Amino acid sequence: MTPSHAHQQEILRRQRFAFGENWSRFLAVLDEERVARAESSLRDMLGVDSLAGKTFLDIGSGSGLFSLAARRLGATVVSFDYDPQSVACALELRRRYFEGDAHWTIHEGSVLDRPFLERLGQFDIVYSWGVLHHTGRMWDALTNVAPRVAEGGQLFIALYNDQGLQSRIWWGIKKAYVSLPSFLRWLIVIPSYVPLRGPMLIKGLAKLRPFGVFRDYKGLRGMSHHRDLIDWVGGFPFEVCKPEQILDFYRPLGFELIRLKTCGGRLGCNEFVLQRTR
Repeated sequence: MTPSHAHQQEILRRQRFAFGENWSRFLAVLDEERVARAESSLRDMLGVDSLAGKTFLDIGSGSGLFSLAARRLGATVVSFDYDPQSVACALELRRRYFEGDAHWTIHEGSVLDRPFLERLGQFDIVYSWGVLHHTGRMWDALTNVAPRVAEGGQLFIALYNDQGLQSRIWWGIKKAYVSLPSFLRWLIVIPSYVPLRGPMLIKGLAKLRPFGVFRDYKGLRGMSHHRDLIDWVGGFPFEVCKPEQILDFYRPLGFELIRLKTCGGRLGCNEFVLQRTR
């Protein structure tokens, strides 16, 4: 079964969120400032000014924004995604910014497909932000990405923080969202604005700009507030982990922690940059 067919079957069975559909809508608001923020987030976490001369693998490229950011920073980029609409997003960004570029290749594939990954080779930087916990087999995915990192290279991943009971509650919310027909999903989305966007609204009210904060929102990674919220509420499959679990998992595989950015025990992702030493 091809990735496209497998993905389509999971969507039809209401087992998976249509990430690519969400990201295709995000491209309508993508602008230079959002791209610049994405570039800045890569530079900050990787501790570099440029990626010139580096190879960069974007696993689960989503909107294609971070593949674009890596390419603009000088890397030779390979992107892939399991969702065909996400693949189309990356193709569209390459068309807009690097049409005909031989240093950015895009594939449809799964991080759970080891032969596919082996054909891609090894890379100086392997990047997967907020993806591996949506595969339904997170620990297998974490295992599979390790050999794609060249010796001395870096693995930059972001994974949902384990909040115990609250994470289990969100699992139920996300499962309910994907189980509902699309015309009823507003029943999940609208109530979610209160815990997820309430603080932003209060901030806007304090500034007498109740909705201005939503228009201004670009996040630290260049995303839009509504697409981020839909991605969070609908993001299923959904798994979580604690930072120490990831460090203990990768240490025997020859990785050392270079940088860790946690979400402070709250909702969101912990970010890890690990270096392969052997």
